Amino acid sequence: MKRIKRILINPQFLLSLASVKVLILATGLVINGQSAKNKAVRLERLDDQHKVNVYINGSLFTTYQYPADLEKPFLFPVYAPNGSVITRGFPLAPRPGERVDHPHQLGIWFNHGNINGLDFWNNSSAIPPDKKETYGHIEVMKIVRAEGGKKGVLEVSSDWKDNKGATLLKEKTEYVFSAGKNSRTIDHIATLTAVNGPVTITDNKEGLFAIRVDRAFEMPSNESLIFTDEKGNPTTVKATDNTGVTGMYTSSHGLKGDAVWGTRNDWVLLTGTKDNTPVTFGIFDHPKNPGYPAYAHARGYGLFSVNNLGQNSYDPKQEKKVWNLAKGESVTLRHRFYVQSGAELTTENADKIFKQFSKEY
Repeated sequence: MKRIKRILINPQFLLSLASVKVLILATGLVINGQSAKNKAVRLERLDDQHKVNVYINGSLFTTYQYPADLEKPFLFPVYAPNGSVITRGFPLAPRPGERVDHPHQLGIWFNHGNINGLDFWNNSSAIPPDKKETYGHIEVMKIVRAEGGKKGVLEVSSDWKDNKGATLLKEKTEYVFSAGKNSRTIDHIATLTAVNGPVTITDNKEGLFAIRVDRAFEMPSNESLIFTDEKGNPTTVKATDNTGVTGMYTSSHGLKGDAVWGTRNDWVLLTGTKDNTPVTFGIFDHPKNPGYPAYAHARGYGLFSVNNLGQNSYDPKQEKKVWNLAKGESVTLRHRFYVQSGAELTTENADKIFKQFSKEY
């Protein structure tokens, strides 16, 4: 019988092996954790810059901005999943060849043209100081929550104020950011509460949940057009070169192009091509919203909006609506913004998105 040699192993060597194994496992966890983190939604607060960056798959999707010297908060810029910017640059970061009309239309925003007679929609640096008394502005008071994960949640508290600083409405808004392989979604749930007295929201075409799009997503046009706001102030949208201009609206009722404006819909889509890639984005209304289904305030020059708090202003045959909030009363509005790149969003899939959104809130 052969004798088996006994090999003595230094206990410290065993401890070293164990340490290496733990280190390898830990490294793997860190790498996997980082990978999982990159696939999730990450929110980065930059309070000193009045910004919250939203990252998806490690890339910037959009930035929530609330500068003290502008009249409202907004999301800007906004990128499609393929990396194409879909928001107009002007007035914050103008790009060559784009339109420079309507400076109040920037990024994605939410406001209205008649709150106690004040115009929150058209307020911008273009309004002379001696005219500001008829306009309102929105001031962010607090970033309540900014959390990432499978979904990102940004909760904000804001005040809708008159020119003297008196608050008419308290706004509590929740942005929910999520993503698919080739899609991005923003759910915007805003509750407006009258705080210092009654608030009247009067039927007005200037509203409500909106985006001003990049030149590529405008509709081709050879005409110069003049648009007039509720106060009679005209703005000229000049005819420009249509190279690379590819936008087309489609409504949930099957209307196309300019025919979509002033119609009521569950959703409206805007499709175009940017950086040789098809991109479709849509705004979805919610059945619980007042004024559902919303009217489409969708213009060929690049304003894409849906408005639940306007009716007669789009269709003179309809009753002029007025929403009255007593002190302490609230109204909640829910909208979904969805953007997809690489393939055109079909109407069948848009209907599925609408039904899903309707069930979630």
